[in-house]
Amino acid sequence: MRDVDVSVVSIYFAKGLVLGIYWKDGANQTLELTSEAQKFNESTNGSLDKLIPLASSSSLKLGKCRLFYGLNDAYQSVALVGLGSSDAGFNEQEEVDEKRENVRTAVAAGVRQLREVGASVVDVDPCGDAEAAAEGSGLALYSYDELKAPSTRKSECCVNLVADQSEATVAAWKTGLVKAEGQNLARRLMETPANIMTPTCFARVATEALASKGVSVITRNKEWVVEKKMGSFLSVAKGSDEPPVFLEISFNGRKDDSKPLALVGKGITFDSGGISLKPSSGMDKMRADMGGAACVVASIYTAAALRLPINVIGLTPLCENMPSGKANKPGDVVTAMNGKTIQVDNTDAEGRLVLADALCYAATFQPTAIVDMATLTGAMIVALGASSTGVFTNSNTLWNVLHESGGVTGDRVWRMPLFELYKRQVTECQLADVNNIGCVDRAGGSCTAAAFLKEFVSANHWAHLDIASVMECKDEVPYLSKGMSGRPTRTVVEFLKRIAEKQPF
Repeated sequence: MRDVDVSVVSIYFAKGLVLGIYWKDGANQTLELTSEAQKFNESTNGSLDKLIPLASSSSLKLGKCRLFYGLNDAYQSVALVGLGSSDAGFNEQEEVDEKRENVRTAVAAGVRQLREVGASVVDVDPCGDAEAAAEGSGLALYSYDELKAPSTRKSECCVNLVADQSEATVAAWKTGLVKAEGQNLARRLMETPANIMTPTCFARVATEALASKGVSVITRNKEWVVEKKMGSFLSVAKGSDEPPVFLEISFNGRKDDSKPLALVGKGITFDSGGISLKPSSGMDKMRADMGGAACVVASIYTAAALRLPINVIGLTPLCENMPSGKANKPGDVVTAMNGKTIQVDNTDAEGRLVLADALCYAATFQPTAIVDMATLTGAMIVALGASSTGVFTNSNTLWNVLHESGGVTGDRVWRMPLFELYKRQVTECQLADVNNIGCVDRAGGSCTAAAFLKEFVSANHWAHLDIASVMECKDEVPYLSKGMSGRPTRTVVEFLKRIAEKQPF
């Protein structure tokens, strides 16, 4: 058999094109090309009309892709992607805009396939929603492989919107790319090994990224944390040789002195469980236990890139949770910034300890609202799986905006109870004002964790996002590769956009 020169093949397929097609199941299966696909079809003398009947019905269903080669001189390879039904819209049962999600899924399949056959540049059909198409493209092509040998890394692939689009379509495309870039920043922060992404390194990487968008960052050291009497945060940090860092991020999108909205993110750059040591299986994934902090950084980065007219303060307490002779011991009592004492009965419930002081500090800015994010409880994974982020809130206003935002982005949220019952389970404490775990074994673990946090919140509008359920992607989201997900960055960005527009406070 004759050898094939791979370099020649890669050059030949260097430019690709993604086009969309709608497919309706039923007694009379019907196909409908997008307007961009129809234009291409006409310019190539009906090439798609001739080839589509030769494709199997399953190869053009939602999220499926069929490749064609040599249809014209401009594109060496063309990916025709299934967009599902042209009638798709907001699905009340699924609580998601299916049209937008279908576009993300379909375009993602197309750009991935074209990269696999050697395309280094891909033009993309907006498929009726340029922003969603850009998100699908940018998110699908991301991979964390910078520590691998260059020869084994995914090839570079540049995505562009097809030519001759309206100004509004081009603007929507650019917005989608920015949102994908923001989520990919969170994915990189979460995926990087913990021996590299220490609190100090996280602070440096975050500062560099945010500074590029004109965002102010103050890096607070251990001495500052001691001065602020953040005994709860310090009790976790003291078990590690890595020094704690507290990031204070300021984005002044309104260009005035109006009160900010506060984003608070748990920043445990590695969680061993401390003295209450975790099982070794899966412990490596605890490099991403700073997912809340990563999403805070990424959300503000994206808000700044989009120039959203909103003032935001971001606070991320960063440290490791490690076992040592200096670490918290079960039964220890520590004092938070607001003077409340905490009985630490489980050192693996450390996220709420670092958040307690950060929430107290957030109140000093007199924010319009506080939203905290944390990979807080395994119980949330049990409750929701990867379908959505669990939200606990004392504000229907915050809930409504978050809920709407999740439906638009496809990265959904689900409201969880914040009943008085859970408060009693953490405040009926033998040695201190509050216990860091509930008194009823493991029952309602996510709910008691939220009730604990509420003890350190004075704001009328506060929401706690338990993002443990969406920390990682296996195969649940078709336009994300396996690994750390960066969720729910795009939902938080959409939330900030809507808060800026509605100004509900």
